[in-house]
Amino acid sequence: MSKIISFPHLGDYYIPISEFLKRTTKATIKPSPPITKKTIALGAKYAPDTVCLPFKYNLGNFLESLEGGANILFTAGGGCRYRYYAEVTETILRDLGYNFEFHSLVTKGKINFKNIYQDFKKINPNLKLTTFIHSGLYTLIFIWDMDKIDTIIRKNIGFEQTPNTHINLKKKMLNAFKNTNSIFKLTFLYFRYKHLFKKIPINKPNNCLKVAIIGELYTAMEPFSTYFLEKELASMNIEIKRYTNLSYLLWQKKFKTKHMLKKTKKYCKYTLGADGLDNVYRTLDLINKKYDGIIHTKPFGCTPEVGAIPIIQKICKEYEMPIIFLSYDTETSNEGIKTRLEAFYDLLNIRRNKK
Repeated sequence: MSKIISFPHLGDYYIPISEFLKRTTKATIKPSPPITKKTIALGAKYAPDTVCLPFKYNLGNFLESLEGGANILFTAGGGCRYRYYAEVTETILRDLGYNFEFHSLVTKGKINFKNIYQDFKKINPNLKLTTFIHSGLYTLIFIWDMDKIDTIIRKNIGFEQTPNTHINLKKKMLNAFKNTNSIFKLTFLYFRYKHLFKKIPINKPNNCLKVAIIGELYTAMEPFSTYFLEKELASMNIEIKRYTNLSYLLWQKKFKTKHMLKKTKKYCKYTLGADGLDNVYRTLDLINKKYDGIIHTKPFGCTPEVGAIPIIQKICKEYEMPIIFLSYDTETSNEGIKTRLEAFYDLLNIRRNKK
């Protein structure tokens, strides 16, 4: 039987992840289909009521993948309750009668490269350690370059003179990235496309509104989970900032924890779990950088963010920083979110005019 590997969808990150799996396992890679309402309906149908929304999205992803022929599933998660979800997911899928291999890249909240390599060797006995390391470095650089370009896009996409210019160029860039095996060539392509992105004609005023997105990591990185919030903000001619991306989670976060605790000691003695402390720190950072407003996103019932929200509210009240909290669940309507965003946009404009 042929080996068909799948994994949950997470924005455009499925592209570098697919390339890594293809180069190391030599199996057929079939990422979960792009998320739709069907995905969340499937996940919500079989998930426990008390789990958070990302679990339901991922479970729906797995169900669609298994129905599409996948027989090897990969997952990752840590930092909060999600570190326990791999076992719950596997149990639910097996109880539904599916037959598959299941691999988690995170064990007890940590990534153990030796264990991961051994797992990959089970799938591809001919996998050499040098190939595994090279493919891993290639993937990390791919993600790092992709995240840096996304930062440029968020600053300018709301002001492009021709619609979809940034998105179309990004698609070309990602296609070029995945069609090279050379880390040197990958770096060359990054600088080439960075130059092309900066040449895109934009009409951006010096005093444009600047809004930052903070909050839970999954709703930050998977566009469908927030009903394409960034796209909506861009349509309002807003410069967007977002902190959370895979680069931050994979290697930047652990080096910043002590610094964040020091800067937030007035408000936090502990890390709060997941990105709770990070978002308190980001709130203070955005106030210092004089942003016009903050949008906090989370799935309903996300305990680290529930703990962080009162602290963030206190800070924003203290410094008069406009903030809106958006909580998403299976019943959240796109129209309701859009109405609240429009009201927030009007508030920011009124506040700007008064200043």
